[in-house]
Amino acid sequence: MKRFDGKIAVVTGAGGTLCSKIAIELSLEGVLVYLVGRTEEKLVRTAEKIKEMGGVPAKIFACDVTDRESISALAEQVEAAGGCDFLINGAGGNNAKAMPTITKFDPRELTDQLPEGQKGLYDIDMDAFESVLKINTMGTIIPTMEFARQMIKKGGGSVINFASMNTYCPLTRCFAYAMSKAAVSNLTQSFAAYYAPANVRINAIAPGFMVNERSKAYLGTVEEGLTLRGQQVIDHTPMGRFGEAADLMGCVKWLLDSDASGFVTGITVPVDGGFLTLGGV
Repeated sequence: MKRFDGKIAVVTGAGGTLCSKIAIELSLEGVLVYLVGRTEEKLVRTAEKIKEMGGVPAKIFACDVTDRESISALAEQVEAAGGCDFLINGAGGNNAKAMPTITKFDPRELTDQLPEGQKGLYDIDMDAFESVLKINTMGTIIPTMEFARQMIKKGGGSVINFASMNTYCPLTRCFAYAMSKAAVSNLTQSFAAYYAPANVRINAIAPGFMVNERSKAYLGTVEEGLTLRGQQVIDHTPMGRFGEAADLMGCVKWLLDSDASGFVTGITVPVDGGFLTLGGV
């Protein structure tokens, strides 16, 4: 018997490497999945994979998760289908415009004398900085508040947020991203306490360095060669490899399963190959 047969899930960021895998796996467990993201084309690809693999046919809803009206419209559709049981808040990300290229302060950045192609903290795009904060925080809060309403009506449910290694210790240059992912862990705890009387469990996972097309560009691969930053990551990861989307699935299914984790709420689980176990010395 399929573990989650008949359940309904909303998965944001469902066009991405990690959350598309989560959506596919849930559909194979009998879940009706609503695929949510900004780019409809990516969502269609995920839906097609679900169809090819014989999962429950998914629904597609393209929108910005920070747009309250759009999320409210999505919620109406989900409620009409029976109401949300699971919410995966996977939408989010970083923006290179919000990041300096140097890792520590250089006096030349105050006089516009950094070498061509380099930028310091004072050179970053603050609108991009704010956009990173918004997508990672409000893009988690707005769907949670909306779909928790439905979970309450159904007698309970489970929310999984996406934190990061940056939640625990900020990586160099990732100021906005690290700040927002620390906030995700904090709001996971505070929302978990608030919604506990309604049997709505809220937890988070903190993926380590995972393989996707973007990571290959700036980290490289163990098989084909690593960038300097990629080598630093691998040297700091006892298991000696980057994570795959499949590495998240055991933790995701455990946190969603009320029989297996019914007394678990408010935690952030690292899935990182041991990255957090090394102090770097």
